[in-house]
Amino acid sequence: MNTKVAASLKAAFNTFAKEENVQGEQALKSLEKLFSSDDDFMTKVDKLDEVFDNAPDVDALRETAFDLLLINFFSEDAQQLNDDYLESAEWEAIEEETIDRGTELLNLLLYLKECEDEEIEPSLDDYLKEFLLVEEDEFQDEHRIYEDIIANQILMESGLSEIAKVSKNLSDESDMKELFYPLMAFFLDPNPDKETFTSFKQLSEDAPFDAAIYDLLVSYNNAR
Repeated sequence: MNTKVAASLKAAFNTFAKEENVQGEQALKSLEKLFSSDDDFMTKVDKLDEVFDNAPDVDALRETAFDLLLINFFSEDAQQLNDDYLESAEWEAIEEETIDRGTELLNLLLYLKECEDEEIEPSLDDYLKEFLLVEEDEFQDEHRIYEDIIANQILMESGLSEIAKVSKNLSDESDMKELFYPLMAFFLDPNPDKETFTSFKQLSEDAPFDAAIYDLLVSYNNAR
């Protein structure tokens, strides 16, 4: 299991369980075991869903866990396969079957890994323009998905309270409504101290989920 994935999975589950006051330890152990197994990807997906079907208290993290499972596959499992496996018809079929799974968190995790590889500090401007290429004509789907993020980049010059205020006023139809607050908070402060993290939770409309995502991102970014 990839060390960054292991750290972020643990952070997300522990934080969510603590804030939601539910038991998440058994589900976490089950996920750690299946992430580290030699099963093929779709078998792991099926087992992941079984874990959450049996642990409804942490179901809010199901698609987030799928993102991490995919990152772990790219980082670990795919290295054991043929060099061109990710270009194969088999993988194309898997992508088609799982096209509705996961969240936009996947893109951010891939970006953070790239930042580490290139030894640069993550920034919202770089993420949008250099990684997602939202200003390029051929990437207008990304521009549409991240429209609310793009429109509120000025919040990087503000603070958590303003980010929370904007987040609460986003339309329910926004593609980024669920991730807006923790994503923007992370880019504002990728290494929050205890006081900042407490303020983040107090300003959240869904503290268990938001705190889990923020802690996941911080852990993924810092793990080596």
